[in-house]
Parts: sequence; structure tokens; C-alpha cells
Amino acid sequence: MRILHVESGRHLYGGALQVCYLLEGLSRCGVENHLLCTEKSEIATAAAPFAEIDQIPMHGDADFSFPFRLLGVARRHNPDLLHLHSRRGVDIWGGVCGRILGIPSLITRRVDNREWPPFARLKYRTYNHLVAISEEICSVLLSEGVDPGRTSCIRSAVEHEKYQRPRNREWFAGEFSIPPTAPVIGVIAQLIPRKGHRYLIDILPGLRELFPELRVIFFGQGGERESLNTHIMNNNLAGMVTFAGFRNDMPEIFPCIDLVVHPALIEGLGVSLLQAASAGVPIVATRAGGIPEIVHDGVNGRLVEPGDSEELFRAISELLGNPDLRRRFGVAGRNMALSDFSVERMVTQYMELYDMLLRKSAGRGL
Repeated sequence: MRILHVESGRHLYGGALQVCYLLEGLSRCGVENHLLCTEKSEIATAAAPFAEIDQIPMHGDADFSFPFRLLGVARRHNPDLLHLHSRRGVDIWGGVCGRILGIPSLITRRVDNREWPPFARLKYRTYNHLVAISEEICSVLLSEGVDPGRTSCIRSAVEHEKYQRPRNREWFAGEFSIPPTAPVIGVIAQLIPRKGHRYLIDILPGLRELFPELRVIFFGQGGERESLNTHIMNNNLAGMVTFAGFRNDMPEIFPCIDLVVHPALIEGLGVSLLQAASAGVPIVATRAGGIPEIVHDGVNGRLVEPGDSEELFRAISELLGNPDLRRRFGVAGRNMALSDFSVERMVTQYMELYDMLLRKSAGRGL
């Protein structure tokens, strides 16, 4: 089986990281992978052991030359199947290119934002199949009129073993210049409005009154950093909050965090939450998108309504003040991640889908 994958993300997190997991698993199953990605992207290096890499310019939805570049690469490799993994421009053209090439095509949808139904139906009708990474995204697609017979849910995965690291709080305290005994909240998300950082910042003065040593670390980058920093300064929180940017050592960091908070307004699934659960870290998050498929209220964390700062304050206060409850939630989260979100399970589900699509394609050709 020869598959051409297309991923437009530049950084190795979120969807691009999931593609890397998939490529590695498929290569172990004997699949010949080819990856088409944007120039100077991190996935080009990370996926090189598992796929032949082609890098081309990708300029988003208005890049009308993209399909010609995609067709050129596809004709050179002659794949059996075309798998699109991104939205930015490639989702519009991928199914069309599959039709031109005469091969099955599928797309993985990772976000739960809604589209104008007539446009969604027109765009996705060219694909043989659509994969949603959460049941919530699947329901969004169906509400837009996408054929349920061409839609499946295959959840994102986490490398469970990678996050089974010992807790080294002495190293962590030195790395981030925090008191060794300070409780620490971690927020692992892009610094963009829909991730909801502001709702957490709004309640930090009150949390500081209850937990004077509390520290908050924002992991990630994005266009909101400057405005978030201004908001922090205006609330006299400069010594309490740290911007850590993207880190490649999150498996070592997670065991040192007391609580992961994810106040997102919109979320497809939340890979960072899978990582936190796998590392045994309790979570406070919102009932947004596919998050409730990872965070089960009262089992491995607390769920609050998006944008409800008071409810967020109560949930965080409860967990910071109850170490036994944090430990119980952490154990439950680790067990859930191992059983429901393994890379092996994701790869098996994709292999079954690929086989089904190729059988259908062969049947139509008879």
C-alpha cells in the first residue's frame, strides 16, 4: 500500500505531531508513506525515517497553484490513496486532486468550528471519506449535511510510554525559577484568543489569596502574547506567571506540574490534555468541543463551562487544596489514556479504513 499524506503545519505539535505518530505506525505495518509538507517545516525532519518527504510552498486557501504542485508530486509517486491532514488550503483542493488522479481520498478534520453548510457539503463531497478526531467534530460535520456513511471518528493518540517519567521537582524549580514547594498550574496551548488564557488570568488574584506561592506557566507561542502580558502586568501578576514558549521536554515537565488548566472556548480534542492525562496530571478544562472525551468530570479532572470564570475558580481551588483528589484523578487519567488513546489503536483504525476504501475503489473498477 502506497499512501501520499499532505500536512501543511509548520510546527511539530497538534495535528502535525499526530501525523508523525501515524506515519511511524504505518511504516511498521509495511505501508509505503510519502509526505508532502510545507517548506522548512519541522515535520519534514521528524517524519523522514518513516516516509519519503517532498516539501513545496503552501500559501493557504488563496494558493490556486497548490493543486498543480500536489498533482505533480502525486504523479511522480503514483500512490494508491491520498490522505489530507490539514485545513489550511489543502482541504479545498485535496478531494478534487484525488478525483483527477482516480484514487480514493480522505481528509482528517481536527477542528470543531462550523462552516456554512452549503460550502461544507460542496467541499467535502469530493472526498471518499472524512475522519473526525472527536465525536463532537463528527457531529458538527453531520449537522452541516455531510453524508454519515462517509464519516468516521478516529481519535488522536498519545505516546503513553513517553510520558512515564519520574518527578524531578528540584530540576523543575531551577529551570523555571520557582520556589520548590510552590503549587504550579500549567497551560499548554497556543497563545491565541480561543484558548481562553484571559479567563484564567482574571481569577489569578483571587487564587493568589488562597495559595500565596502559586505559580502559572504558559507553554506555547502565538499572537496574543503581548496583550496577555499587558493583562498580567495590569493585574500585578508579573511574578506569578511565566511565558515558557514551546518546549521539547514536556515529558519531563508534566510530572512536576500539579494541575493542567485548559480554559479553551473552542477545541477539537486537545492533544496536550492527552499528554497530561498520560503523565498522570489532573486537569481542569472546559466543556468545549471534544474535551469531554478526554476529561471526565469527577474521574480525571473537572469540567467547567467555557468563559465561566467563577466556575473555573471553584474547580481550580478545589483541586489545588486537595492533594489526595489530584492523585486519584491523575491515576484515572493515566489509565484512560492507555486504554482509549494509544497510537496502536489509532493506526489500526486507519489501516482498516484504508483497506475499506481501496476495496471499494477496486470494486468500482471491476
